[in-house]
Amino acid sequence: QVQLVESGGGLVQAGGSLRLSCAASGRTFSSYTMGWFRQAPGKERDFVAGIKWSDGYTYYADFVKGRFTISRDNTKNTVYLQMNSLKFEDTAAYYCAAGDGRRWWDEHDYDYWGQGTQVTVSS
Repeated sequence: QVQLVESGGGLVQAGGSLRLSCAASGRTFSSYTMGWFRQAPGKERDFVAGIKWSDGYTYYADFVKGRFTISRDNTKNTVYLQMNSLKFEDTAAYYCAAGDGRRWWDEHDYDYWGQGTQVTVSS
């Protein structure tokens, strides 16, 4: 049974930092892209960042470039999202996902999803 379990969300002041973790289990993800998406209340779910498990190649949404960093630890089967210089508009539920498609920005190309972790940034 595939499981993606996110952790690390919470309440932080604007300008602060958080690190999200996504622990993956239940299958081999070596050919997969691991992605982070976010969804604010009343809004669509947006791509945030992705990383290819095989070679570590990364992708970022323009609105997080220079502030967020995605990484992976193969030994722990865990993907991280380091979020710095957080803004009020970063407030959302953050979801980890795994997919083997080429449309790394498209949530429909992801097969497995975690339950989400809430990030709230106070202004």
